Amino acid sequence: MIRVILIGYMGAGKTTVGKALANELGLTFYDLDWYIEDRYHRTVAQLFAERGEEGFRKVEQQMLHEVAEFENVIISCGGGTPCFFNNMEYMNEQAQTVYLKATPDVLYRHLKMSKAERPLLKYKTEEELKEYIKESLAQRQNFYEKAKYIFDVELLENQTKIKDSVRLLRNLLNL
Repeated sequence: MIRVILIGYMGAGKTTVGKALANELGLTFYDLDWYIEDRYHRTVAQLFAERGEEGFRKVEQQMLHEVAEFENVIISCGGGTPCFFNNMEYMNEQAQTVYLKATPDVLYRHLKMSKAERPLLKYKTEEELKEYIKESLAQRQNFYEKAKYIFDVELLENQTKIKDSVRLLRNLLNL
């Protein structure tokens, strides 16, 4: 039975690497945010607006407990998931956890491409975005570093780099 949970800051490549890893291993891939949206028929942004952050985080925890029971899966979590309740400890009990660690510069390059799709970033200037990434990454770092494995990622700008990352990650996890 294989169960891998990918954590890290938004834009680190959790979904990109997770999908590629699952595809290569013939496993099912779950993005926790997508799973939540499918189950609740609402976007994460709508759930945040309707329930507030605390309400959303409770939903997120419930859904994490659901998907973390599945077998032969690769799961990608939202950037904040490890930082609430006992989520990080629970994930470590259930799976091989991997922190996809990226520098603030790499995260900035990834996020500036998808800024319009992310409500927290949408209206930030380039300098505000850089500062926001540095500050919030520093706040979350201690949670992320509780993962069983730390895997440094660089800019995942093409299929070759994604395949290289998947190969290295498979070696790290002995998969």
